[in-house]
Amino acid sequence: MAQKPLLNYIPALTGVRALAAYLVFISHYAYGFDDNFPHAVQRFLNEFHIGVTIFFVLSGFLIAFRYFDTFKLTGNWFRQYLKNRVARIYPMYFLLTAGAFISYYFTGDQKITNGFGSPVGLFLMHITFVRGFFDQLKFTGIAQGWSLTVEELFYFSAPFMFYFAQRYKKFYVQPFIITGAGLLLVLMFRNVNWYGFFGNFTFMMLYTFLGRCFEFFAGIQLALIVKNKTLNGAAKTRYTYLGFGLIFVCVWIMSLLPIPKGEVAGLHNPWGIITNNYVLAASIALFFYGLLTETTVLKKLLSNKFVELLGKSSYIFYLIHLGYMYDFLHFSFNKLNDDVFNLYDKWGVDWSSPFQYDGLNVLYAFIILNAVSVILFKLIEEPLNHYIRKSNFLISSHK
Repeated sequence: MAQKPLLNYIPALTGVRALAAYLVFISHYAYGFDDNFPHAVQRFLNEFHIGVTIFFVLSGFLIAFRYFDTFKLTGNWFRQYLKNRVARIYPMYFLLTAGAFISYYFTGDQKITNGFGSPVGLFLMHITFVRGFFDQLKFTGIAQGWSLTVEELFYFSAPFMFYFAQRYKKFYVQPFIITGAGLLLVLMFRNVNWYGFFGNFTFMMLYTFLGRCFEFFAGIQLALIVKNKTLNGAAKTRYTYLGFGLIFVCVWIMSLLPIPKGEVAGLHNPWGIITNNYVLAASIALFFYGLLTETTVLKKLLSNKFVELLGKSSYIFYLIHLGYMYDFLHFSFNKLNDDVFNLYDKWGVDWSSPFQYDGLNVLYAFIILNAVSVILFKLIEEPLNHYIRKSNFLISSHK
């Protein structure tokens, strides 16, 4: 009986979603701290992209914990499984992606298309998740949406991965086979000029499921370890803090690595790839093991009702924290700053503006985007999720 609440819902792991999204946010806006912190600190903050790895390990754990013992490779089971995944991921992704291309129509922002000839064709590539296979297109539309191609490919592959794990037992072989397939694709296509389709090894290892599959397997392995344990939080070990500390040791290691030309983080260094995709994934799994088996202050914080709400809305926050919504806020802050100084000129005073500091503007944006995320979650994402699950989409509802 101790397992049942875990199977249905884990508050601390929902809180972890918010932590992961906020780490990614910091990595994208570390420039706001340029004037106040040493360069080494900024390099450290630049490596907070690790939030993406947290998402991947968490997805591997949750899908395996829910389905590893119950999956069936039948049409009805697969349709119900895909229906649940679509209900969770697709509605907000579709709406916000559509928003990005509508924004492009009015602004002509080249970040959204990266010079791709047909915005309509690119939009279709986005809503079918295939743009994530092309190096030159990975940051188009909602730039951070490349990770959803990775997630969706995992969702689709997971039942087959479970099948081979149960039938042939040698579970640990699968990541090598999958990554090997990615390496083979790069060897086949790296000299083909097709928008960077599997165009180089760095792209394959960092931006595709074939390169990042170990992160999901780390989560799957964790699920297999804990699924027969009594997860009542009574363990007296210290894996929570050990894993949490090792996560930031990995960040520190990546922050010390030379950044390859044209890149922005130590992640893109070959040793950074190894650290992020393998050592970090194992550290995150250890951290999750602690959250599942121990009762700590950190677990209580992540299970807090407000943090839980932020975790539930973190998917939207992740999708809007970078791109046209943030750009609109940035434009608004600059205009407000000009308006404030014009007002000061009229008054004949020499005061500071609340919008003249990058760090403060990033903080304002963080707060506003969280508020928008919660509102969209309550008004759109959650209702659509429930509606699709209860609908006859893909398979008739039993409710």
